[in-house]
Amino acid sequence: MTEHIRKVPRVAVLHDLGSATPNEILAAAHRLCEVVFVADFDRPGTAAARQSMLDLAEVVDVTGRDPQERIRLLREAGVDGVVTYSEYQLAETARTAAGLGLPYHETGLIPALVDKLVQRRILAEAGVQATRCAVIGDDPAEALALVGVPAVIKPRIGAGSLHTTRVDSAEEFLATAAARPAGIEFVAEQMLEGDPQVAGEFWGDYVSVESVHTAAGSRQVCVTGKFALAEPFRETGMLLPATLAQEAADEVLALEAAAVAALGLRHGITHTEIKLTQDGPRIIEVNGRLGGYVPEILRRATGINLVRVALEVALGREPRIPAARQRGVTYQYFLTPPAVAGTLTSVDGLPELAALPGVRNVEAHAEPGRRVDWREGTQSHLGVVYGSAPDHDSLRTVAESITATFRPVFAPSAGAGA
Repeated sequence: MTEHIRKVPRVAVLHDLGSATPNEILAAAHRLCEVVFVADFDRPGTAAARQSMLDLAEVVDVTGRDPQERIRLLREAGVDGVVTYSEYQLAETARTAAGLGLPYHETGLIPALVDKLVQRRILAEAGVQATRCAVIGDDPAEALALVGVPAVIKPRIGAGSLHTTRVDSAEEFLATAAARPAGIEFVAEQMLEGDPQVAGEFWGDYVSVESVHTAAGSRQVCVTGKFALAEPFRETGMLLPATLAQEAADEVLALEAAAVAALGLRHGITHTEIKLTQDGPRIIEVNGRLGGYVPEILRRATGINLVRVALEVALGREPRIPAARQRGVTYQYFLTPPAVAGTLTSVDGLPELAALPGVRNVEAHAEPGRRVDWREGTQSHLGVVYGSAPDHDSLRTVAESITATFRPVFAPSAGAGA
């Protein structure tokens, strides 16, 4: 009798700058599936990981290929699912999945996930949340008249707080709009003013909700707490569990569920950022992929591996996601540079960081000679401190010690400053 050999399923991962590295993806795929990386090496985020992908797994090089040719190559590769962990590959992944007849976000849904103006309109029309938002065109005064101040000026399509700025006066609005980088379309949005009392004075006035969506419905995995933003909107870290009281957490989860339903999300993983205001929680944005830095902190705090869950969902499976049970507080604290643009000349305090109570690891990107620009958002971080604390009060003490201990020195360049 011939023994039936079960085919190992294959998942195509369209890789780019995002929330999971090739090593993390392959580790998550262990005993679940084979990974085939799909790489357009004209993309800087993909080119940076070129050698690691080629060394570790099969790679389908689609550089310079048209959409039909890309789909042909993946059909020949025999893939059973497609996924991306990158904001920059959402549209291409949706087109690829549709061409292969595999589950993913529908192509018609992508504008609602990547275009901030479109998403605001959908949420307003559904009665979830009305937030003033307008494209900044040739005459920025038109957007100013529609949105008012205070406002946030940001790229219409983008991630990681890149080129995101708060403006508090008409003069500031017009000056910022005039100085925006060429070749990128920007929007102005009504400023959502945070209430520091909701999460607590020391903590960030926003949270994120991580959710998984399959044919069986949507499941909210957790509410992720944040450290306070650095000016103007740079993330400085996250923590689990969040510091919210149960009533506030319930309001956050209800709002996220309403936004997901309004957008029509039925497949994949979402990372929804929510502002905590005096008038209740308000949507900052819904992202149609796994959030940056989220997989590591969630896995360490709860054992839940959302990188693996994303692969399971890509295969059309119903992943088993246990309830998030946590002991103490797990955190990531970003080593955020001051609001300068310049060259890093020296760094003091790195060895002392590793000796702080509860610190598990210090990942340093702070190499002298590195060019740093605060306007690059999360990409300007100089490192990450990973650790845990018995409670939120203890974590606050450690976070304050990290800030006091880490001392980067810069040689400012022209245009430096906030």
